[in-house]
Amino acid sequence: MTISGFFGDEDALYFEIELIPSDGLGFSVGAMLDTGFSYWLAIDNQDLGALDWVFLRQQVMYTARGDFDFDLYAGKIKLGDQEYDIPVHVGEGLSEVLLGRQWLTTRQLLVNMPSRLLTLG
Repeated sequence: MTISGFFGDEDALYFEIELIPSDGLGFSVGAMLDTGFSYWLAIDNQDLGALDWVFLRQQVMYTARGDFDFDLYAGKIKLGDQEYDIPVHVGEGLSEVLLGRQWLTTRQLLVNMPSRLLTLG
């Protein structure tokens, strides 16, 4: 299964995903692929309220801004036609929903900027 993405400002790499709350009624968001983020998904804490996901634990991570406290939640997302139960990092001040590098352990990223082609398959 291949998922098409789109280029954002300054050619940022985006993919449409669906965040699935505990009631099952998901909603779509554009998520930026961030290869500097080592995990699956990160969202801002203001986006968490509508999701009602289960808190797992807290994790301190080193980021470009220094040490940063994240809360880990058991989240569910839909990427393409497939649903995934993944740990989601929730923090304060994240301007984008971030897809992390873990997706590249199971999928191939194709970026062809001259042709404006972006896929995750």
